[in-house]
Amino acid sequence: MKRLVFLIVWAALLIPPGTQARNIWAYLSYATFSSPEGPYIETYLSIEASTVLFVWQEDGNYQGTVNIIMTFKQNNEIRAFKKYELKSPVVADTLKRNFQFIDQQRFLLPNGNYDFELQLVDPNVRTPATVAPYTQTVTIDYPAGKPAVSGIELVKSYIKSETQTELSKSGFDLVPTVYSFYPSSENRMIFYFEIYYMDSHIGPGNKYLLSYFVETFENNQLVRDLARSRKETARPVSPILADFNINNLPTGNYNLVVEIRDHMNTVLSNRKLFFQRSNPNAQMTMEELTTVNPAGSFVEQLTNIDSLREFVSSTYPISSALEKNFLKGNLKTASLQVLQQYFLGFWQRRNPSDPRQAWENYRYQVEVAQHNFGTPVKKGYQTDRGRVFLQYGAPNVRVERNNEPSNYPYEIWQYYSLGNQTNRKFVFYSPDLVTSDFYLLHSDALGEFNNPRWQVDLRSRIYQTIDLSDTQVINAWGDMQEDYWTMPY
Repeated sequence: MKRLVFLIVWAALLIPPGTQARNIWAYLSYATFSSPEGPYIETYLSIEASTVLFVWQEDGNYQGTVNIIMTFKQNNEIRAFKKYELKSPVVADTLKRNFQFIDQQRFLLPNGNYDFELQLVDPNVRTPATVAPYTQTVTIDYPAGKPAVSGIELVKSYIKSETQTELSKSGFDLVPTVYSFYPSSENRMIFYFEIYYMDSHIGPGNKYLLSYFVETFENNQLVRDLARSRKETARPVSPILADFNINNLPTGNYNLVVEIRDHMNTVLSNRKLFFQRSNPNAQMTMEELTTVNPAGSFVEQLTNIDSLREFVSSTYPISSALEKNFLKGNLKTASLQVLQQYFLGFWQRRNPSDPRQAWENYRYQVEVAQHNFGTPVKKGYQTDRGRVFLQYGAPNVRVERNNEPSNYPYEIWQYYSLGNQTNRKFVFYSPDLVTSDFYLLHSDALGEFNNPRWQVDLRSRIYQTIDLSDTQVINAWGDMQEDYWTMPY
């Protein structure tokens, strides 16, 4: 699996005495692969040059340095370890540091679960602050002889290899893309993966079906025109370098999916990679989401266009990116017939056998959200808490703190499981004491708003900072936000 992780590592950037502490900003992703020497994990790390202290070199230029420690542990025992120094490109002017420098590493590791730790330190600062390392659980699973799809590596660019380097795979030098975010300026998604042991499973030279496609993250709805299938010949290793034109892919959260199937159409292995797209100019046509006939269905009885428009609007919290795009562009202007078609299709996609019951179940939850989270100016499903409740259900733990000395009123919600994610949390706060609306301030769930400055913003009623990279606050008596975030239950 490959994930995008946003890292902030503290360093006191002390140029003259009294300068405020700043952060190193870094981004990490990884992918796992197999090889004749055994399985391995590949890490991709990108450092924001503007957050590193550049120092004068003897040639008259300036260069930054980051000391990096990567550790893989099992049961607190170190299984792999690397400590090294990463140098930035040199610059002639320290004001021209608006770029990133990338590092890639490989670690041979047997199959298993590992606790990965990453520490970054800027050695050029005088008194770097002590911070806990970033930690992440990673899994490597490539049993010999069992069909498998490797991790998916997003690729920025590639060329044919002339010599073997750390970027080389299967005859190509692949420059990784560390971010799983595609802005509107990027319209091509390039990716690389490998398929293992199909010859052992179906016999050398036999055929199997390879599919790779894009689906919506929220409800696994296939994105039209972003799907490819082809027959492949079984080999010990099959490297695949592919790409999609995502020019028309609307803003939203998605999965890039790879599947391999045998001649019985049985899925032998698959792999998913979460990514995000920002593309406000892309538009979905009404025909793509309004192809059903409402005659004879429960929707045929919904003839009041204002009521139906409200029902359709209430589905926004559980809508996919494609559906949200349709609502934004068509909800206010669509005819009664189009709204009926859309509404029926929406619930048929979620429960083909009983779309009416699916709607009734959801409608009850909308009423619960209204009762608990509605405000004088917003319906319950329009609030952040209501949206999260409708999208994910009630949290396993809900902490409510309304009277801490320094913080705005806030809540922390914890979900023990969230789809295939575990132990995910949401922080809501109420800076508007008039309406008592709680806004989403931070979450560590995929696809949600991730705000490294959430503690600073939570305390902004009394604590102000001009450093936009400032993410920490001094502990104050009676304020418990960090404790409840770490262990809310």
